Amino acid sequence: MSHPERKQNRLMGYDYSQNGAYFITVCVKDRAEILWKSVGADAHIGPANIMPLVELSWYGQVTEKYLKRIKGIEKYVVMPNHIHCIIRIDREEQGPMWASAPTIQSIPQLIKSFKTLVTKEIGFPIFQRSYHDHIIRNEREYEKIWNYIDGNPLCWEKDCFYPGN
Repeated sequence: MSHPERKQNRLMGYDYSQNGAYFITVCVKDRAEILWKSVGADAHIGPANIMPLVELSWYGQVTEKYLKRIKGIEKYVVMPNHIHCIIRIDREEQGPMWASAPTIQSIPQLIKSFKTLVTKEIGFPIFQRSYHDHIIRNEREYEKIWNYIDGNPLCWEKDCFYPGN
């Protein structure tokens, strides 16, 4: 039996180790809601915006621990069944161009390392095989994505990853 050919997720010919900011989304297998649960609401951020109080599960705590260790991570959010983050690659900060190759990691290498560390600590893989990426092309786009990450927990029930959407 032949399997359907998988759609290529990465931009063909693009060097994902070059300087820039990248918006990454990693989903839990089968979109299982295992990373956090809502434990109430806190109305202290304004009358129109009620921020849910959430509690990271053990899986979510492990995920956050390794997210924080990604070199160049500038922003992230752990959602019930996925994570979003902004990662910036800056070769000048990582060392001179003649530095050994392992010091300059590409986005695929960073995400692979992150998933591997989470899998080793948990004991089995919780994330889907691939991930979504978006190359952030300008400051306006960066701010829009930053605000999206900030507001994602507020809009969880409208999120495309919310069960039933």
